[in-house]
Amino acid sequence: MKKILLATNNRHKVEEISAFLNPADYDVLGLSEIPHAPQTIEDQPTLEGNAIKKAREAFHASGLLTLADDTGLEVYYLGLEPGVYSARYSGENATYADNNKKLLYKLRGVPERKRNARFRTVITIVGKGIEQTVEGIVEGKILEELHGTQGFGYDPLFVPNGLVRTYAEMTIDEKNTLSHRARALQKAVDILKTM
Repeated sequence: MKKILLATNNRHKVEEISAFLNPADYDVLGLSEIPHAPQTIEDQPTLEGNAIKKAREAFHASGLLTLADDTGLEVYYLGLEPGVYSARYSGENATYADNNKKLLYKLRGVPERKRNARFRTVITIVGKGIEQTVEGIVEGKILEELHGTQGFGYDPLFVPNGLVRTYAEMTIDEKNTLSHRARALQKAVDILKTM
């Protein structure tokens, strides 16, 4: 298996992306497995900017082919909030529960037809002589209450268009067939196959 570094300390992301990349013959490592791994400050104004910055810093620190992503939930009614601030919507040390609570508060009283949102993942691959960025998007709706216990982040609130279950009501395998991250990862895998 070829090694690839995933520029994150989020074990949920490592699990989800490993489930996707292991069949493609990649052994996925997280930053916690790299000595002196960088703690990238996500201070860019876009998802693209953060993904590129994380991938570059992790590659330079490790020398390993690196994949970094930045994902945002963009709610149309809220002017695409929380977007680039999705992970820290309620503050720097926000929990998933804190962020979901804030989102529900901001959407209180908003009718279902106006609760449209999209999940967007941007992935950057950086290696020796390569730097490429791809994107995956899934449109859906934000529910009025949490449903399901799988997944992480805003998964218990987000139902993809055409479905009736939230991401949090799906198994990892189910989610990996249709999620925003899966769509971006498939594009990333296509790039990795050409290397």
